[in-house]
Amino acid sequence: MFLSIGDLAARTGAKVPTIRYYESRGLLAAPLRSAGNQRRYGRAELERLGFIRHARDLGFSLEAIAALIELQDHPDRACKSATRIAQGQLGAVREKIRRLRALEAELARIAEGCTGDGAARDCYVLASLADHELCARDHSIEARSSTQRS
Repeated sequence: MFLSIGDLAARTGAKVPTIRYYESRGLLAAPLRSAGNQRRYGRAELERLGFIRHARDLGFSLEAIAALIELQDHPDRACKSATRIAQGQLGAVREKIRRLRALEAELARIAEGCTGDGAARDCYVLASLADHELCARDHSIEARSSTQRS
């Protein structure tokens, strides 16, 4: 079985430029070439791209995916690092959920603080967006960034 880059893209849902990018990053091996210099992909590349796409859907970074691929390419190695990478991603997702819940609560509080019946000059939504001091908690980009760095 040989697939063109367009066929590979159609079968995996990846865009052609994304496939080329993954090749340039070393996540996909350079494909075989036809006599006409067209890329030709086989079952291994199809499976690898499926692996990458699934990992990306789960939010793994390209660096984490590269480490997981390295481990996958050496099946005799211990999987401790794969577990560590997955646990790190789980922690990041949980932190993101925590931040989104706090954001949801703040947005609900702001939205509920305004009936929508008055003039814009008296609108609590607009006042809250104009004056961060009216917020119940800090949800600024700096607060999120410092949480992400720790």
